[in-house]
Amino acid sequence: MAYHDTHVAQHSSQAVSANKVLRNTYALLAMTLLFSAVTAGAAMAMGVERMNIFVFFIGAYGLMFLVHKTANSAAGLLATFAFTGFMGFTLGPILSAYLALPNGAALIMNALAMTGLTFIGLSAVALVTKKDFSFLGNFLLAGAIVLILAMVAGLIFQIPTLMLMVSAGFVLFASAAILYQTSEIVHRAGETNYILATITLYVSIYNLFVSLLSLLGIMSND
Repeated sequence: MAYHDTHVAQHSSQAVSANKVLRNTYALLAMTLLFSAVTAGAAMAMGVERMNIFVFFIGAYGLMFLVHKTANSAAGLLATFAFTGFMGFTLGPILSAYLALPNGAALIMNALAMTGLTFIGLSAVALVTKKDFSFLGNFLLAGAIVLILAMVAGLIFQIPTLMLMVSAGFVLFASAAILYQTSEIVHRAGETNYILATITLYVSIYNLFVSLLSLLGIMSND
């Protein structure tokens, strides 16, 4: 009986802790997405040109490394906003290019709506069903390697079909990452730091939006 009571107490404590991480994660995620929208708008207003791919990688991965190094301190919040602000700023020129198209505004709104619905739907699946999606971990690792190699090949050889496949691959990858990360928080299997959880979900949403925007643009011959 004592063992049963202890087990129930531990389970209840884990559930409360997981709910706290979820609340903090979604609150911070909402703020970072809003901040990214502000920096993207600033980049568009300033007429900033699209960033060199190597500068982008250095900035993005450098700031992401900083987030991971400071995630357990107050500085982690500043690093998180620096990273997401940078990502939003680099998104500005992309949005400006799409807005220059005849139906660019519609493409952006459609991609934004699809991203939001996908995120809400996948999060609901993980939260409502309580299913453990930790098995997606190996898939994500292998998928990341394949997508990076395919993306580099696409940039070098400029093959439209390959770029289409990369965009579709990133949609699937980002969707799987959302399921995996949300499941990790719910089941306390791996993620207890809401800053790291926020960054993972943010990157997934960013990749999902950009990839959907690319796919919609290709399908509309733009």
